[in-house]
Amino acid sequence: MKKRYYPILGVLALLFAASACQQTFTPKPKGYFEIPLPQKEYKVFDEPGYPYTFEYPAYSKIVKDTVFFDAAPENPYWINLEFPELNSKIYLSYKTIGGKNSIEQLVNDAFRLTYKHTYKAEFINERDIATPNNAFGLYYDVGGNAASAKQFFVTDSTRHFLRGALYFYAAPNADSLAPVIQFLQADMEHLVGTLKWR
Repeated sequence: MKKRYYPILGVLALLFAASACQQTFTPKPKGYFEIPLPQKEYKVFDEPGYPYTFEYPAYSKIVKDTVFFDAAPENPYWINLEFPELNSKIYLSYKTIGGKNSIEQLVNDAFRLTYKHTYKAEFINERDIATPNNAFGLYYDVGGNAASAKQFFVTDSTRHFLRGALYFYAAPNADSLAPVIQFLQADMEHLVGTLKWR
């Protein structure tokens, strides 16, 4: 090839390079993986000796709670609803009202445990609970990246007190966990709505 073609080839190479770079770059928005959610289906928890019964999701498993902050639970009626596919758990702690467990003390403890999340929470909303089966209490909706986004307590105000809290085995991220939180909130509300004292 003769040297007189080198300048023409150089100009063509520059034109080709310049035309290839004229596309505008648009960054893609941040996204999250889609989490497959199971079909809603419920079973009845009606174990002999327990002071309560309720319906719980068929895609969860009930495990008796054996450790509470490195100690034994206060009574044998503390259980957890584990959701292996959703990497989460609802802790259910039951207490009998009376003696050192006055209704005022138990409600204050539930309030204190929920409001421990205020340093990470963007908000905490309270919603009343009143069911036909004599269960009264509060739902707590904890917004932001708090460790527990949904909590509740219910009582008949004379004998029974049940507290529940939803936790994930993952770093709390309200945006990515929102679909699962909403899904499990419906399950918590179904549990409370079907709860019966014995």
